[in-house]
Amino acid sequence: MSTETPAAGRKRTTLLVMLAIVIGGIALSVIAFVARTQPAVQEFLVRYPGVITPSPDAPTGIPVWLNVTHFLNILFLMLIIRTALSIRSKKRPPAFVTPRRHPLGQPPRRIGINVWLHNTVDLLWMLNGVIYVVLLFTTGQWMRIVPTTWDVVPNAVSAAIQYLTFTWPVENPWVAYNSLQTLSYFGVVFVLAPLAILTGVRLSSAWPLDAPRLNRVLPEKPIRALHNIVLFVFMAFIVVHVSLVLFTGAVLNLNVMFAARDDLSLVGTVIFIAALAVLAGVWFALTDSVQKRLARLTGEVT
Repeated sequence: MSTETPAAGRKRTTLLVMLAIVIGGIALSVIAFVARTQPAVQEFLVRYPGVITPSPDAPTGIPVWLNVTHFLNILFLMLIIRTALSIRSKKRPPAFVTPRRHPLGQPPRRIGINVWLHNTVDLLWMLNGVIYVVLLFTTGQWMRIVPTTWDVVPNAVSAAIQYLTFTWPVENPWVAYNSLQTLSYFGVVFVLAPLAILTGVRLSSAWPLDAPRLNRVLPEKPIRALHNIVLFVFMAFIVVHVSLVLFTGAVLNLNVMFAARDDLSLVGTVIFIAALAVLAGVWFALTDSVQKRLARLTGEVT
C-alpha cells in the first residue's frame, strides 16, 4: 500500500513531465540535425528561410507602450505563477479573506489570502491585456503577431529546425518576428490567455454555487485540470522565450523589448537589470503581513 502524499505525488509527476520534455527536446534536436543533412530538407530551408517579408503597411519598430505592457505582463505573470503554485501546494494559507461584497450580489465567500492575491493580480493582468490588445489593433502592431498568409506554417517549421540545430533564423526583431515567433505569440495572446481567463473565472470565488445546471455543463474538476495545463504551458513558454532572448542576441533583443531601440547599445540591458531589481523587490516585499494589509482594503482578514 502506497503512503505517498498527494503533494509528493504531484511533485513526482511534475519531475517526470520535466524529464520527458528534456528527453523529447534532445530527441527532436538529434532528428533535426540528421534531417538537415538531407538535400530535400536543405532545399526546404532555402525556400522557406523562417522569416516572411512584412507587409508594406506593417509598422516598423517597437513602441514604448509595448515595452511598458510587456514589463507589466512579466510582473503580473510572476505573481500569478507564484500564487498558483502556492494554491496547488494545498498548504494552509497564513490568513483568510472575506470580501465585503460578492461581484454577483451573493454572500461573500471566505478564501485563502493566496487565492485573494491570485484573483487580484489576475484582474490587473487582464486590464493590462485589454490595454495591450486595444493598442495592438489601433496602431497596426497586430500585423507582427497575427498570421496573414499560410506561408507562415512552412516558415515556422523551418525556424523550428533552425532553432533545434542551433543555427538561429536570420531576422531583425525590430522589423518582424520569425514565423515560429509569430505563431507562438499569436497562440499565447489569443488562445492561451483567454483560456486561462475563462477557466479561471469558473474556478474563482465569483462563480455562483447555486447554479446546478451551469455547474453540470462546466464541471469544476476537468476545468481545474485544464487551468493547470494552461499554467504549465505558460511556464514552459516563459522558459523557452527567455532562453532564446538571451541566446539569440541578448543585447539587441533587450534593446527592442525594454528600450524601444534598434541598436547594440547597453541601454536595454541596463533597463532589463533595473526591471529584474523591481521584480525581485516586489517578490520579497509581498510578505504575509503586507498581503494582509492589502487584503484589508477589500475585506475582513482572519
